[in-house]
Amino acid sequence: QVQLVESGGGLVQAGGSLRLSCTASGSIFRIKNMGWYRQAPGKQRELVAVITDGGSTNYADSVKGRFTISRDNAKNMVYLQMNSLKPEDTAVYYCNADYVESVLSLVKKRYFEVWGQGTLVTVSS
Repeated sequence: QVQLVESGGGLVQAGGSLRLSCTASGSIFRIKNMGWYRQAPGKQRELVAVITDGGSTNYADSVKGRFTISRDNAKNMVYLQMNSLKPEDTAVYYCNADYVESVLSLVKKRYFEVWGQGTLVTVSS
């Protein structure tokens, strides 16, 4: 069974920085995409940033220039460096990954999706 565990959330003042980390563990052969999503109270979950196994990245317009996603393929980890935080960044942040369990699954493109339990980021004004 594959699990994602996030860490690094907390309370920060507007303009401050936080770094989120996410570690994937379990029966993983290869992870394709890793990403961060967030859900604010009363709102739908939204994409924050995603990074492919090749290092290509994509960001929500609201965080471009302030957030940076990176990953360590050897450690099955993904990070989100968040700078110049705003109160509207307050949300539960979730880690997400698409992975295969074996080389056979990779050949057949049988990807599974897994979510972390979330970590709360609160930005005070």
